Amino acid sequence: KNIVAAEERMAKKKSSGEALLVGVAIVIANFLVSGIVMSAAARISLTLYHAAALIGFLLRLVLITVVMLVVARLFDIDRTAFGVAAVVSYLVLLTLEAVAIVKGERELEWTS
Repeated sequence: KNIVAAEERMAKKKSSGEALLVGVAIVIANFLVSGIVMSAAARISLTLYHAAALIGFLLRLVLITVVMLVVARLFDIDRTAFGVAAVVSYLVLLTLEAVAIVKGERELEWTS
């Protein structure tokens, strides 16, 4: 019994680790796509940049939600680890980006 229980725990940990990696990968891909869109919009005009920022934020949240629902439905992964990893990594990346802009580490091309 102990061996079977240990194998089940190891399988659960592996599933949680995979779910964590998938959640983080989805958020990172989302941020990369957002950066590309925002950069392209900033090169065209400041107004388009502002529109892309406002509408893009909502679209990114919808896209993350849809992708997460599809992945959770198609694959047998630990949904709790998947969700927590996505939310935490989203907040961490958002915070790091905001701190970098406030400290002046990231120069915004259109502000100069």
